[in-house]
Amino acid sequence: MTHLAQSVQELESAGADVLHFDVEDGSFIPMLTLGTRLIGELRPLTRLPFDVHLAMHNPEWILPELKALGADWVSVHWEACPYPHRTLGMIRSLGLRAGLAFNPATSLPDLRYLRSCFDFLLFLTNEPEYPHAPFLPEVLAKLPRACEMLAGAVPDLEVDGGINPGNVASAVTAGATIVVCGRSTFRDGAVARNLDALRKAVDQEAPSPRRERDLET
Repeated sequence: MTHLAQSVQELESAGADVLHFDVEDGSFIPMLTLGTRLIGELRPLTRLPFDVHLAMHNPEWILPELKALGADWVSVHWEACPYPHRTLGMIRSLGLRAGLAFNPATSLPDLRYLRSCFDFLLFLTNEPEYPHAPFLPEVLAKLPRACEMLAGAVPDLEVDGGINPGNVASAVTAGATIVVCGRSTFRDGAVARNLDALRKAVDQEAPSPRRERDLET
């Protein structure tokens, strides 16, 4: 915590495209994160977009606060929002990019009626918040299914969980345009080297047919 400003500067210098924050309530996911104050304190330090993933029940109440603190993108969970059309609309009404997130065990629902409400989909590729949770390659099958379902209006597809140089290319090949990399970015304190390894692993595969990928941390 005493080196966060230095870490943000290092990430920006190393070429990270977006900074990703998990906000957890200790109920939807059995962990508590550092809270929203961190977002506001880091916001003046960088112009990078802030992508806030709300892993929490009843997320609507916190949306105005996130806007005020400087969030740019906000994703909420399908499993936590009984009325996603309303919740995504609230995010959009604040001028934020709206995302819909899915736990690994969640089957892909019919998203066509919601397509006008979201800008990206977030697929968790491991079960969150326990040490060394393994990457779950089976989740990647949801990405081409989403593309097929939303043919002609495919949003950004984001993956998060256990991504490293050994599997990042498979995520991009499946259709991911945004890749969240946490532990693999900070491993051994070598941020620039680690981000370079991730990009090289992607570049060895055929270029994405849709758009350039983003690396988030």
